[in-house]
Amino acid sequence: MTEALIGFVAIFAMALVRVPLAFAMGLVGVAGMGLTRGWTPAVYSTVQVVQETGFAYLLSVIPLFILMGNFVARAGLAHELFRAAYVFIGHLRGGLAHATIVACAGFGAICGSSIATAATMSKVAYPSMKRLGYSDSLSAGVIAAGGTLGIMIPPSTIMVIYGIVTETHIGKLFAAGVIPGLITALLMMVGVVLMASHDPEHAPAGEKSDWKERWVALRGIWGVLLLVIVVLGGIYGGVFTATEGAGMGAAGAFLFALARRSLTWKVLLEVLVESARTTGMLFTLLIAANLFANFVNYTTMPGDLKEWIVHLDMPPVMLMAAMMLIYIVLGTVMEELSMVLLTLPLFFPIVVSLGYDPIWFGVLIVMVIQIGLISPPVGMNLFVLNTLLPDVKLGDIYRGVWPLVVVQIVTLGILLAFPVLSLWLPSFMR
Repeated sequence: MTEALIGFVAIFAMALVRVPLAFAMGLVGVAGMGLTRGWTPAVYSTVQVVQETGFAYLLSVIPLFILMGNFVARAGLAHELFRAAYVFIGHLRGGLAHATIVACAGFGAICGSSIATAATMSKVAYPSMKRLGYSDSLSAGVIAAGGTLGIMIPPSTIMVIYGIVTETHIGKLFAAGVIPGLITALLMMVGVVLMASHDPEHAPAGEKSDWKERWVALRGIWGVLLLVIVVLGGIYGGVFTATEGAGMGAAGAFLFALARRSLTWKVLLEVLVESARTTGMLFTLLIAANLFANFVNYTTMPGDLKEWIVHLDMPPVMLMAAMMLIYIVLGTVMEELSMVLLTLPLFFPIVVSLGYDPIWFGVLIVMVIQIGLISPPVGMNLFVLNTLLPDVKLGDIYRGVWPLVVVQIVTLGILLAFPVLSLWLPSFMR
């Protein structure tokens, strides 16, 4: 127990002096194993973790889904998604903000990355909202919050990582994220209604489109629908595994971008380099997290913590609520994926011992990551927008996103109280 606590303190100390968390977790994991088991076993363990992680067939789903999202973004489908959403609901007050959320949900269904979704929609939606007179705070807040839908609505890179680390069925995790993702999008749209009613001058309605324009816009997103049906339908129907589905999606996105003549040799190289860079970052985090998890699992901390929780005599749902509160607080000061990988070795065994479904817990984990991505002061989506929208002040982004942080916390409470919302669709899968 003491060794593990010292390890956590060492990681947080290194994080305070700006050592990347992946390196901090890796160093503490190797050093901890060396000091407790000996340096020879520590070296062998490190080599084994690096080799198994780097050559794991199941992990190939990560670069494939990243590649699919990058091809789709370069094909310009985000613009057509936004246009299709706008012609249906743009005439409502705050219609452009509603259209942004719907477009983020659609783009998330073929991307799997929150940051990529927010970055893409900042280029697509913000200029239109600016021209129509939307306030910078509302525009940036909606784009930042809408971008988080990219990791809840499948396919989701975060769900893949959670599934691999906890050995949970990835296909069922994808199915579990559908209803929570739609609920999150709907509640964010309710939040936009409240924000627009409070400041109607800065959330005007757009022009109403006729049905001819709507049908034309729908024809423009057939590629998105086809990719979603092939990839997710194939995974849910058991036609192919998540890895095979990711391969089909990446190939389909490549062919679609090629058919739209948006893929030059230069663009192809940029897509491959960007995908490799993102994959390298995620694999580094995974390797470091596994090294640290091996060290923690070797100590008595997981068992001691589990026994302490059992003897607290608290309702299990209160313990789960306490865990979610810890995650929300940590998400305001830590990078979200690193935070989850750091704490899963502690919390996941407790959740399983309480009898809860790991799939449900996975959805809750994704939800707290969503909240962390837009929680000041270090929400990653906020800094992405601050970089891509230099004319928008960071303070305006903070003001615009806070109401939607509250909306996502309410959504987390709903998912915590009603596990069936997450577990109903996976129950139909074998």
